[in-house]
Amino acid sequence: MSAKRPFKNPPEERLVNLVVALTSTEQGLTKDTILTSVSGYREQTESGASKDALEKMFERDKESLRGLGVPIETIGDWADPDDLREARYRVPTSEYVLPDDIEFTPAEIALLNLAGDVWSQGSMSDQARSGLRKIRALGIPVDEPIIGYSPRISLREPAFPALQQAIEQSRVVSFPYLKPGEQAPRLRRVQPLALVEYEGRWHVFGIDQDAAADRTFLLSRIVGEVAITREGFDPALRDGAGDKARAGIEAVAERQRALLEVSPGTEAALRLSRRAVPAEQGIQVPYVDVHIFADELASYGPEVRVVDPASLREAVIARLTATAAVHGGAA
Repeated sequence: MSAKRPFKNPPEERLVNLVVALTSTEQGLTKDTILTSVSGYREQTESGASKDALEKMFERDKESLRGLGVPIETIGDWADPDDLREARYRVPTSEYVLPDDIEFTPAEIALLNLAGDVWSQGSMSDQARSGLRKIRALGIPVDEPIIGYSPRISLREPAFPALQQAIEQSRVVSFPYLKPGEQAPRLRRVQPLALVEYEGRWHVFGIDQDAAADRTFLLSRIVGEVAITREGFDPALRDGAGDKARAGIEAVAERQRALLEVSPGTEAALRLSRRAVPAEQGIQVPYVDVHIFADELASYGPEVRVVDPASLREAVIARLTATAAVHGGAA
């Protein structure tokens, strides 16, 4: 008898199915139930994947969803809350229930309906619909509107699915990467260890094989296909990689602080104040990448002025000047 082939499905499909399952239960689902019943895990189990590998996949998926703001609750043994051997997991629906005193105007309802059209059943793939059927087979009622967890409009970078797959399989990847100021992209060969979201932007952290050192790459600068090679690496390298990557990014941001003057009551004030600290002359905002941050600040136009550092101010001025030139304005 021939060996079973490993089951392959897009990582984002598995995450959708997991969110649907955890949102559709009040009592929570055990890890064993998830691994044997939720689409994406069930097929892996049936194809012969080891329980240890599946449990590690589940732990990474939980970390990914929590990084996206999905509140996954762990319910332990009532007699011994620290005993997680039979722990159950769920996403509390109370996190998504609107207060009773909130009302919408007809115009706001029309806008919400328009947005809802984007999150339609047509956006759900065959795998996700199969996941819903399997969840219902567990005796868990699932409302149809929950299909909205899979939108047609994706906020992720195109490189995300391939990189997540490579991380799960512990496989080396190669991709063309274009750094600011360079005329052409360079091919990078990387052992990808973690995907990290920071202030709305995705990064992949791993070991650059050419540099033989840890590196963090911004996904928006990957300008071509991510190729997953046959070359593997030690899965143990992934342990703690996400925390290490985030700590590294936050350390860079702490070293780089911009002094800004922002007009009160504007969009710039609303968005920047969330990550700013007050200063004598405006606010101080930490940032990671001068080019990315300059793009953001330029988008606010006259609502914000860069006081310091000079390099950031010059980058913003260059963007505003180029925009004015394109639209026929004075340089």
